[in-house]
Amino acid sequence: MEDSKLLIVDDEENFRNAIVRRLKKRGQAVIEADCAESALSIMANDSIDVVVSDIKMPGMDGLRFLKQIKSRYPACEVILITGHASATDGVSGIKEGAFDYLTKPIALDHLINKINHAREKINRKIAEEKDAIFKESIRQKMIATERLASLGTLSAGVAHEINNPLAIINEACGWMKTILASDKMKDIPRKNDLDKALSKIENSIVRVRNITHHLLQFSRKPDNIISDVNINQLINETIQFLNKEMTSKNIQILVKNKTNAIVIGSDPAQIRQVLLNVMTNAIHASYPDETIEICISNQNKGVYLDIKDKGEGIPPENLDKVFEPFFTTKAPGEGTGLGLFVIKGIIENLKGKISLTSQLGQGSQCSIFFPCLYQKE
Repeated sequence: MEDSKLLIVDDEENFRNAIVRRLKKRGQAVIEADCAESALSIMANDSIDVVVSDIKMPGMDGLRFLKQIKSRYPACEVILITGHASATDGVSGIKEGAFDYLTKPIALDHLINKINHAREKINRKIAEEKDAIFKESIRQKMIATERLASLGTLSAGVAHEINNPLAIINEACGWMKTILASDKMKDIPRKNDLDKALSKIENSIVRVRNITHHLLQFSRKPDNIISDVNINQLINETIQFLNKEMTSKNIQILVKNKTNAIVIGSDPAQIRQVLLNVMTNAIHASYPDETIEICISNQNKGVYLDIKDKGEGIPPENLDKVFEPFFTTKAPGEGTGLGLFVIKGIIENLKGKISLTSQLGQGSQCSIFFPCLYQKE
């Protein structure tokens, strides 16, 4: 609104010039046009908040001009001017959406009051729209918070319920392995196959335990276990862990400053979870046969990580939403929308920062800062 201007439209040059001159003396930012067609061209390039237009003009008259304005620029307010004693045209204009109308001759103070009232109406609309957006944002966050709290309770319950039968399965598996290891069972048919099957059961038990552990971690805020963290080593371990996903898309991960070992005081388990999530996202976002770059630098008593992919990128309207709970662009069933939300919480718990930049068609960059949480003596 600060850069918006007033537009005076009238085919009578002497009247128009006199009004414009007097308005400028009153501090108004004014543009003038001699016809509706010229005025529409001006409005296409300038920010116009209020239009004062004559009704009777050659070519496109004021009422048709009003309809064009309301169609193209609905937020703009229009004050009509008529030179006739009859108010019929002015009333017709108000029915079409005009703010008000005046009859010639015009008292300047009266015109300025109408302009100010029109701008007050615009400001009220803007304030109401902002208030509505803010209230909707708060409402959505409250819904997300309630869903997150429910999910946390559910996660803890599910984890505990799974752990009980899991312990029984693990105990039975161990008992069967003990029996198979006895001398009486050494010559039974397909003993090797039974051993392999029990090993698969044991591995699956470990996997399910890890899943329930993560569910319990999600449902409560973890305590930091601070120790020396070798960032380069953690990144290399994560790359090895993601080798299958990388191979399936023929993706390479290039680590810059890899030879410089960077050690900080932090929680290695939580940093590992962050790296795993962010690097997995980068792999999923990347096109096949591309390279993901990880730049490492230590400064300001901490470590900076920039993880860059060359994928399709994120639309600008979604960038502010990616860290919100349950927001995902993946198909139903392919993502929970909790990954980056949880990661952001972990990083903030470690006193760090995370940001995301992206360009459509060119990829994204996730920038993370982990501070050193203690100083060596």
